[in-house]
Amino acid sequence: MNELIESRRCFNGEQRRYRHRANTLSCDMQVSVYLPDQAKSQPLPAVYWLSGLTCNDRNFVEKAGAQRIASELGLILIVPDTSPRGEGVADADSDSLGQGAGFYVNATEQPWRAHYQMERYVTDELVQWSADTLPVNDKRAIAGHSMGGHGALTLALKHPHLYTSASAFSPISHPTECPWGQAALSAYLGEDPQLWLQHDACVLLQSKRSHIPMRVDQGLADPFLTEQLNPQALEKAAQVHQAPLAMHYHDGFDHSYFFVASFIETQLRFHHHYLR
Repeated sequence: MNELIESRRCFNGEQRRYRHRANTLSCDMQVSVYLPDQAKSQPLPAVYWLSGLTCNDRNFVEKAGAQRIASELGLILIVPDTSPRGEGVADADSDSLGQGAGFYVNATEQPWRAHYQMERYVTDELVQWSADTLPVNDKRAIAGHSMGGHGALTLALKHPHLYTSASAFSPISHPTECPWGQAALSAYLGEDPQLWLQHDACVLLQSKRSHIPMRVDQGLADPFLTEQLNPQALEKAAQVHQAPLAMHYHDGFDHSYFFVASFIETQLRFHHHYLR
């Protein structure tokens, strides 16, 4: 099943929403897609956007204002949901676990493993779905916010052959050492902290020999800065291992989509440089 359920004119392009059957997740998934008009005449590169805790595929496309610059640069924006959803999909009474909080990992523990295979979905099935459904070429980048920033960085570091570049707003940089990350990783992967390390950007920067260009934007008025995000650990890991990470701190900005909207043009231009 693959269904176009919504389409609206937006700048010089079209904002769409699809519903498709995700075999890796054993449920239907919704994906928002922005198609610039250039896609009518040629395949275009894509930027995959991963959203944060409690979000779905709509938050970014309705709040970030990314379509204007994507239409100028000729970039397709592909925005999946943050987790599997639907009847029979496990959930929890927590913002950091369950539906809306897939953390972009492949769960191994019950009751999550039947549906919560978000790493496989994003890096395998969604890439294939995009190639089958959309006028994309073989160049793609990945970006995200908060939990999605964690996903963008870790998936890029684990699958560098898939992406030309990666970026993040306010990412959960060191999830093995913060409450959000520890709660999710222990539930999805089990209680052995060694199993969590392959989903921690700071650890991956230390263990990977090759890296793709990365950019991180972090607001200094973010209420989660110290307890949950720890960008300094990411910056230190990149410096020690000479990874190509550009870290940008911004006075006065918080964790909201007002921050994302303020710098999304900068991030998309960063990706466009490598996607060309």
